[in-house]
Amino acid sequence: MKVINIEDLRGTNRATPFPCGMISNRFLLKSDGMGFTLTVTEIPKSENWRHWHYKHHLEACYCSSGKGILHDLETNEKYDIIPGVMYALDEHDNHSFLAIEDTVLVCVFSPPLTGDEVHGKDGSYRSGVDPDQPYPVFLNEYAGEGHRFKVKKD
Repeated sequence: MKVINIEDLRGTNRATPFPCGMISNRFLLKSDGMGFTLTVTEIPKSENWRHWHYKHHLEACYCSSGKGILHDLETNEKYDIIPGVMYALDEHDNHSFLAIEDTVLVCVFSPPLTGDEVHGKDGSYRSGVDPDQPYPVFLNEYAGEGHRFKVKKD
């Protein structure tokens, strides 16, 4: 059994900061053996859209606080994301997100994240299914600079 308080993640390699100010609090990773990843992602209010396109992962997000707009870049549809709303990126949907207020999303990824994924310039995470291959550093559209998150192995 695992019982984890979010406060115990802060300041550790499982509270992953992004250059845009987001923090991904990673409760469960591949190394935890659950078959999925569970995160609580804190997204600060911004006037900038954040682009993601997870080509190797499926993701479901539940909004627990704040307000944002989800933009499906294929259909051009936009959805209000408020507390109580869940969205599932069940077809590797190319999307962007605008945080109208500081927003907190509870997110589930499948397959699970290893913890050292990199956001590519296309918004995707490298899958982590081939741990022998190096993770390249890409330019990130919203950060304006390359970044890589290295997480200590358990």
